[in-house]
Amino acid sequence: MTLESPEIVELKVKGLLNKLTMEEFDSISDQIIAWANKSENEKDGRTLYQIMRLVFEKATEDAASSEMYARLCRKMMERISNRVRDDGGTKGKGGAPMTGGRLFCKYLLNRCQEDFERGWVAKDATAAAAARRPGQDEAIKAGNEKKEGGEEYYAAQKAKRQGLRLIKFIGELFKLYMLTELIMHKCVKKLLGNIDNPEEEEIESLCTLLATVGEMLDTQKARAYMDVYFSRMKELKRSSNVSSRMQSMLQNVIELREYRWLNWDQLVTVDTETIWRLLQRNAPWRGIEGVPKALAGALLDELQSVCSIVTTCYLELIHFTGARRT
Repeated sequence: MTLESPEIVELKVKGLLNKLTMEEFDSISDQIIAWANKSENEKDGRTLYQIMRLVFEKATEDAASSEMYARLCRKMMERISNRVRDDGGTKGKGGAPMTGGRLFCKYLLNRCQEDFERGWVAKDATAAAAARRPGQDEAIKAGNEKKEGGEEYYAAQKAKRQGLRLIKFIGELFKLYMLTELIMHKCVKKLLGNIDNPEEEEIESLCTLLATVGEMLDTQKARAYMDVYFSRMKELKRSSNVSSRMQSMLQNVIELREYRWLNWDQLVTVDTETIWRLLQRNAPWRGIEGVPKALAGALLDELQSVCSIVTTCYLELIHFTGARRT
């Protein structure tokens, strides 16, 4: 493989990322991986790192496609050549340089951690800018958007939106087993660290994360931790320092756990695959391997026709009995 300049790599890979869709996923992702494997001729993994950065930036710009970009990262982890290495970077066991997919994962994990922690540093700037906002509204409306305080406010709001997209992407990476449960618990604990006077972005990030990964975290082993998290969320919901919008968001996630992490709204647009997955996860067949997909197909029309009745009865039954997923 020949070495390419960073400018060429940037141009080509950005173009491929802009074309990436679920329909074209296999062919486009293969081309992106081929570019990443050009790092085989390097000793510092710089092309792999550059492509990781481009993928990360794209993923945190487009929350609606975060699942797709997480899938791309998973595929890269599995397909990056083991001849790609970083001699001067993080060492693996025995002091040997990390290579291939493990090196890519390390780059990605470090970037996620850096941006997550950077958001906490920027949080103070957000609060300060928001506090100055009321006195500047009229000036901004009059067209003076270059005023320093206004610029700070909008920059802070942009950082907040990017932080929410990062949280969603982190959750999708965890669902594909690229991040550990320990990392997820650290994120949740940090987001719940300020019960008395929480920032809205902390609550919104918490709800986004738990809506994404809550079911996977809510295992028997971690049940005590999850109980503590949701106890604190209930405290937050009752707090006079929390806006009604955030209270509603907290309530939605609290109810999602109470209803065994099942979002029955999905039944409006389900297909056989979705029905099969729900049967595996929830109904009387729970815990029995190999629910036949033929059964899911046969039930599809019936379930859609009685969706509202099933939803109401199911949720009321769980709410009445106080049942929890076992």
